[in-house]
Order: sequence, then C-alpha cells, then structure tokens
Amino acid sequence: MVEVNDNFRQLPVSYLFSEVGRRVAAFRNDFPDRDVIRMDIGDVTRPLFPSVVTAMHEAVDELSSARSFHGYGPEQGYGFLREAIWRNDYLERGVLGIEPSDIFVSDGAKSDLGNLGDIYSRNCKVAVMNPAYPVYVDDSVIDGRAGSLSGGKWDRIIYLECDPSDSFMPKLPSERADIIFLCFPNNPTGVAITREELKKWVDYARENDSLIIYDSAYEAFVRNPEMVRSIYEIEGASQVAIEVRSFSKTAGFTGLRCGYTVVPKDLKGRYANGEEVSLNTLWNRRQTTKFNGCSYIAQRGAAAIYTPEGMADVRATTYYYLGNAALIKEAFETIGFKSYGGDNSPYVWTSPCDGRDSWEIFNMFLYEIGFSTTPGSGFGSMGDGFVRLTGFNSRENTEKAMSMLMRRFG
Repeated sequence: MVEVNDNFRQLPVSYLFSEVGRRVAAFRNDFPDRDVIRMDIGDVTRPLFPSVVTAMHEAVDELSSARSFHGYGPEQGYGFLREAIWRNDYLERGVLGIEPSDIFVSDGAKSDLGNLGDIYSRNCKVAVMNPAYPVYVDDSVIDGRAGSLSGGKWDRIIYLECDPSDSFMPKLPSERADIIFLCFPNNPTGVAITREELKKWVDYARENDSLIIYDSAYEAFVRNPEMVRSIYEIEGASQVAIEVRSFSKTAGFTGLRCGYTVVPKDLKGRYANGEEVSLNTLWNRRQTTKFNGCSYIAQRGAAAIYTPEGMADVRATTYYYLGNAALIKEAFETIGFKSYGGDNSPYVWTSPCDGRDSWEIFNMFLYEIGFSTTPGSGFGSMGDGFVRLTGFNSRENTEKAMSMLMRRFG
C-alpha cells in the first residue's frame, strides 16, 4: 500500500460542518415527524439574480457555436471579469495600488485559502484568530505547519485569543508570526473591524516582515462606513497582505463556485537562499500548474454582478440576509443571551453565559426547539459556550425559528 500524508491522522475525524450535518440527519432519522430549521449552515437561499442567469444563458449559447466557442480559458481569469472586479471593488471605492493583473479568479475562497499554502514555506509560523473558521487551522495541519496537538491546541500555531471583553477583537501576537489569518467581518463572531484597528495589524506585518491573509468574504454586508471592507484601504497593506473574496454569499454562487484572490505585485517573499521573489509571480505559477481556471459560464455570470442591475441585486440580497440576522440577534438579546454580529455581518454569535458547553446548547436548540446551530467550540477553544447562527435562511423560516425560541424562553 502507498504511504499517505500522516498529517491527516492528526485531524479531527470529521469537519465541523459535516459533523453538524451528521447530527441533524441523525435527529431527523430518530424523529421523522419533526421538522428542523437549518440556522447553522452558511449556505444561501436566495436564487441567482436575473442578470446573472441571463449572462450565463448567453454564455451557454456562445459555447454551442463553433464560431464563439471557448475552450481552456486563462488560469488567472478572463480579462472582462478581472477588469470589472478591479474597477468596481477597488478603483471606484477609492482603493488605489491594485491592478487587474493582481486579481486571480478562482472557484471560491475556501479553495484559495487552502491553496495559498503552496507558496509559503512549511517552516512558516502561522497565527490564527481563536475562534476562527476551521479551514485556517486544518489546512495548516494538512500542510505540516501545525506541529503536535496538546491540550486542544497545536504547538506550532500562534493563537490570537479573542474574548467578549474586547468584542472578540484579536490581540497582536507576543511572538513573531510569519503568516497571519484575519477574517472581517468575522466568521464566526460576526464582528467587523475599524480602520484604526486594522492599521495596527498592517503596521505589525510591515515591522515584522509578516504576511497577512485577509479573508473578506463578507465585505458586502458592511454598512457602517467606519468599518473596513478591504484591507487595501489601509496604507501600506499592498506590501504585506493577500485578500481573498467570494461571490458565494453576496450573489448566491455557493453552488456555482466563483471567487477571487488579490496578490499585489508589491508583495515580496524570499527563497531559502535569501533571493527575493514576487508572491504574485509565485501564485501565478501555482495556478497555471494546478488550476485550469473557473468556467467561462460562471465568469460571465460573475461579471453580470457588476452591472447596475447586478449591483442593485447584491445590495438588496445582502440587506435581506442582514434583516434575518437582525431578527435573530434581537430575539436572543430579548431572552437574555449575550450576542454579537448581526449588523455588518450575516452571522450572530450568541451565548447564554451559564456554563454550558457549545454542544449542550446545540442539543437544546435542536431537540427542545427544532432548529440547528453551529457549536462555537468547533471554531476554537475560545468559542466554547457560544453557538453561531446565520441569516441565510428564508425570512419565513427565520421568523418561525425565532418565534419558537421566544415561546420556549418567554
């Protein structure tokens, strides 16, 4: 038999969201007459926009004719989409220093967050927020950067502890980190970050030759002008940060798959011999070697998001999900739970603050009320005692779930 990557042996048996799904399925099997409202999963319920559907139909028609057929596309993404992203997400928002050639279209943020590990050394010390999206840690384990697991933590990972006393804002590490994963608006806590707070991280990275991998998959939900949507709003960030974004939550692309990563040409690294190299060049080499590009049909659909109709739909859709999140937060605050997020984010992070662990709270909501949540402990030790809920269900189901909650605690 072939020898396998031993790092998989150290991972939890199942991925957090898969485990939640397994437990919900077991509940439905045991209680087939009871319904479960899914408030746990970050999947969307609003359909693709009409402008996106039209653009994709037109793309299919193009592919049906020999005269307009497209085969392999550029691994970095088609120019029409890279230009649209650059102009609308950066230039017209006053974010300078980013060029279309810095933008790499992909099949989604999750893939890129894992694949970026190909361009930095296994010797790099990684820092992650605690709690945080599990992919950051799990990818580090798979790539052999995490070390050994002891007391629920990996000994080569720097944990940026986030607690309620600071509204779950991470503190700068006391030791040097090579790679820093930041996510704002944050998954799972739902908190957004101000320019002043984010500047501290950019300054730290510049002073310590660190690389920030900035996950801004939920930037379109930010409504407070004091909160950051792109790390490149901060001066000097293009010298220290890679930004990862997704169309999944903002335009319903969870099943279609399309997103992008920005790797500025200002961003430099070093080989083991000290030779300097552009990370943009490395990422381009990685993508052209291991990735054949996102489909032409998906990219035509994504480009339609940047039409006037598409942008109006993005705003309306994100307001819809924010409306759901606001209902969730209000209901939990009414019953006395401590709650975060739900205003510049589709996520609500909540706790009864009574000593119960996350899975106990998960079971209470599932078995006693009839809706599912995501246990906070699955995002890290600092998440225990909390659960995450999402605003991505329908308004009808959100109102129904919160009505059941109020009846249970009323």
